Amino acid sequence: MITKVLNILLIYTGGTIGMVKDYKTNALKAFNFNQIKDKIPELQLLDCKIQTISFDTPIDSSNMCPKYWVKLADIIEEHYHKIDGFVVLTGTDTMSYTASAISFMFENLNKPVIFTGSQLPIGDLRTDAKENLITAIQIAATQKAGLPKIGEVGLYFEYKLYRANRTTKISAEQFEAFDSPNYPPLAESGVHLLFNEGALKKVETSKKLIVRKKFDAKIVILKLYPGIDKHIVKGILEIPNLEGVILETYGAGNAPTFTWFTKLLAHVIDKKIPVVNVTQCISGSVIQGHYETSVHLNNLGVISGKDITTESAVAKLKYLLGQKIPSNEFKAVFEKPLRGEIS
Repeated sequence: MITKVLNILLIYTGGTIGMVKDYKTNALKAFNFNQIKDKIPELQLLDCKIQTISFDTPIDSSNMCPKYWVKLADIIEEHYHKIDGFVVLTGTDTMSYTASAISFMFENLNKPVIFTGSQLPIGDLRTDAKENLITAIQIAATQKAGLPKIGEVGLYFEYKLYRANRTTKISAEQFEAFDSPNYPPLAESGVHLLFNEGALKKVETSKKLIVRKKFDAKIVILKLYPGIDKHIVKGILEIPNLEGVILETYGAGNAPTFTWFTKLLAHVIDKKIPVVNVTQCISGSVIQGHYETSVHLNNLGVISGKDITTESAVAKLKYLLGQKIPSNEFKAVFEKPLRGEIS
């Protein structure tokens, strides 16, 4: 029996993982991923063929935006039918935003798209890049009964594979930089690579891939804090051409009951601008109406983000606004899980 050699496409958009130190100058410079097996010879032990594509100009994660999300989606779509799995290397600071956005753009995805990166450059003595990259490629190349083990967008970092749109960056210094507070890991890497069968999305090959690349950028995050000023809130909610608001509330979705605050939110919602309620807490869920301080949000028609992360809420709101969904349907669509991003 002839075993099929799987094709994995490695896409480098930018970020720390793709940098190496010039030991003559101590400056960091971009790494040539065409030479990846020379730098990481362990990759030759993987039973797959690795191809590489790099953005012409590496994008720092702080500069990542929908324009580059679409560029990344174009690459994946172009190679989708001849590649068995994708590994995307990008900067960690906005990785959860980017990976979440890609998850929404690809409907009926049935191949692995695994995001990873590192806290230290690939050429650093103590780098975490090698393990993250090797295991991400191994995961992308894992199949069972001729089908990919992973059929969704994942994020692999420091021995754990997460559903990408459930992740948030929790540390700027520790190798364990990401967490998925409200959904268990899809896989864990130790002596063995163990998949959490109950958490995995079922791979379906019968539906045709649909890629949607329209995003709306005119949204704002309004984070509440004690003593927030009326004029600040008013200024934010009256930004010209505003099309969406993510409201970061307290606890289980609670917000001030001041008359001025309620009126300002009502004015926004009356203009058919969706307002999404997400919690400031690292874990847990918005439960609108559970406390008196969120009943008024329910009455106003504020959208419950449930247990969605802020990063995923940003990507989902931009994505849905780009689809021009009628305002009378928007709340119901947002509150429904599209790619496993909410429970």
